[in-house]
Amino acid sequence: MEERMKRATGLAGIAAAVLFSVAVAGFGVALEGYSQVQYPVALLGAKAIPNALAFNLLAYVLPGALAAIVALKLRLRLPANAGWGLRMGSQFVLLSALAFIAMGLLPLDPADLESNASRWHGTAWMAWCVAFVSGAALIGISLLRQHPRISFAWISLLAAAGVLVAAFVLPDTVPSGIAQRIAFAAWFVWFAIAGRRARH
Repeated sequence: MEERMKRATGLAGIAAAVLFSVAVAGFGVALEGYSQVQYPVALLGAKAIPNALAFNLLAYVLPGALAAIVALKLRLRLPANAGWGLRMGSQFVLLSALAFIAMGLLPLDPADLESNASRWHGTAWMAWCVAFVSGAALIGISLLRQHPRISFAWISLLAAAGVLVAAFVLPDTVPSGIAQRIAFAAWFVWFAIAGRRARH
């Protein structure tokens, strides 16, 4: 039973990435006129968009819950003498998973981007980004101090940098749809790798 739970945790991050990717691709094809390059992912789950509830469940809520499982497992596997950087980092990446769920529960209003609904969605997006960048960076730096050659430390730092650059730098140079998907990709790749690490 314990081995099955470890295996499930190891696959949770990968399952989250696959579920998100399939949902975005499938619902994107189904929505007439939708461009994966130009439009944000959130538009597929926005108010008044057909099948928005199903999209938000499959693309945000369930993948976010799977990511939260990985983050919780990592947190529980920390040794009693783990430094504050690892403890805070693990808490922040868990917060990013909860913020990802919140993006699905707080869909934007495409008819009024200044509405409270759109602002709440934007707040969830910012919380997701800031929490993950902070958490992954803390984990990476802490691990490097303990074991300079550990690969997961560099993966964490690269993922933090990837989300940061994609969220705040790339939108000025590439279409916003591409920049956002790069940020999501960095996040999901980190959780997929973290899930495998949490298994051991």
